[in-house]
Amino acid sequence: MNVDVLIGMQWGDEGKGKIVDYLAPNYDIIARFQGGPNAGHTLVVNNEKIVLHTIPSGILHDNTYNLIGNGVVINPITLCKEISQVKSWGVDVEKYLLLAEKAHLILPTHKVLDAASEAAKGKAKIGSTLRGIGPTYMDKTGRNGLRVGDVLTPDFKEKYEKLKAKHLQIIQMYDFEFDITEEESEWFESIEELKRYTIVSGEYYVNNALSQGKKILAEGAQGSMLDIDFGTYPFVTSSNTITAGACNGLGVAPNKIKEVIGISKAYCTRVGSGPFPSELHDAVGEQIRSAGHEFGATTGRPRRCGWIDLVALRYAAFLNGVTQIALTKADVLNDFDEIMVCDTYTVNGKVTNELPFELNDDIQCNYKGFKGWKQSLEEASYDSLPSQLQEYVSFLESYMGIPVSMISTGPEREKLLIKQAQLV
Repeated sequence: MNVDVLIGMQWGDEGKGKIVDYLAPNYDIIARFQGGPNAGHTLVVNNEKIVLHTIPSGILHDNTYNLIGNGVVINPITLCKEISQVKSWGVDVEKYLLLAEKAHLILPTHKVLDAASEAAKGKAKIGSTLRGIGPTYMDKTGRNGLRVGDVLTPDFKEKYEKLKAKHLQIIQMYDFEFDITEEESEWFESIEELKRYTIVSGEYYVNNALSQGKKILAEGAQGSMLDIDFGTYPFVTSSNTITAGACNGLGVAPNKIKEVIGISKAYCTRVGSGPFPSELHDAVGEQIRSAGHEFGATTGRPRRCGWIDLVALRYAAFLNGVTQIALTKADVLNDFDEIMVCDTYTVNGKVTNELPFELNDDIQCNYKGFKGWKQSLEEASYDSLPSQLQEYVSFLESYMGIPVSMISTGPEREKLLIKQAQLV
C-alpha cells in the first residue's frame, strides 16, 4: 500500500483537522509528521468543539491508530493534558496512540529561549507562538536534542541537565527574567506518564504497516507558505510543512506517496507577522473575520484575513504534488455580493503568476471578481451548489489544474460536500 498525505496550502488554519477526522475511517493509521503544539486542529463532533495540538486528528475513531512521528516536537506537559482531555471523551488512548522514539522533546528552557529571543527582536518579531518549537528544532539540527527514546535510558536525567545548562548559558545573553521551577517539576511528572504509552521505532512501524497492506494518512501541520525552505522566510515555522516533510518526518520513501490532498480556505488568513499580499485592511476583511470566527485555535490571536491568493496556492500545489483540493469555509462567503480572487501579481511593474524571492509591500494583487451566491449552503450537495459557487469552483479547478474533491460548508463533521469521483 501507499501513504496519502494531507497538507495545508496556505499559512495554516485551513481546516486540516476536520478533513482528517472525516477521512480517518478510510485509513488504518493517521500519522503526524512535523510541527508541535503550535498546531491547532479543530474538530466539531456532536456540537462539541475539540482542539488537538499534538495528537493526530484520527484519535476519535475506533480501530484507527495514531502515530506521533519522528518529525514532530513534543512538549510532555501539553501532550499529557491533551491525552487527559481525549480520554474524557471515552477514547482508549493507551491502545490507539503511539509515539515515535526519534521525536524530539521540548524542554521548559526551550520555551524560555523562544520567549527571550522573540522579545529581543522588538518590532522585527516573527510571530512565534512562544511554545519552544524553534529552539527545539535548532537543538535537533545542532545535534544536542533530547528524544522520546532517551526517556527510557538510565542516564536520561544527566542528558537533560546537560542540555538545560547549555540553554541557561545562552539565556544569560538576554535581559530576561524567568522561573521554571514549577514547570520543570510538572515536565518530569509528564515524562513518567508518557512512559506508559507505546513508544515505537516510527520508521519500522510505518513501513511494516505498509508491507502488511495497511492504509496510512500522513497529517501535516501549519501550511505550505510557512515551510522553512519554501515559505515566506523568515516569517515561517521551523519544519518542512510540505509533502516532502512526510518522508523525513515518518521515514517513508518518496515512491510510497500516492494521493496528496491539499486544504485551502475559500479565502485566505494568516496569524502573526509576515507578508500577506491579498490581506484586506477594511470592512470586508473584518466581515470575513467575523463570519469565519477567525481567531487562532492555539493562540487565540485574531487572524488577518483576505481574498484567496491563487498565485501562492498554485505555488504550494506544485511544491506538494497536490492531486486533489479540499476547499473549506465556503459558507463564510455566503453573504458577500462579490467574491474576489487574486490570479496574478504586479511586481516592479510586471504582471506575473509566480512568487518573487520576497513578498513585500511593493507587490500588487490583481483580482478577478465573481458574483456571490447570497444563500445558505445548509441543504446543498456537491451537485446542487448555487451556480455562482459552481462558477467559482470551476475557475479554481481550471487555474490550478487540480480537481476540488471536497467543499466544507460548516465546522461540523457532517458538513462536507463530496465529489465522489475524486474522493480517495
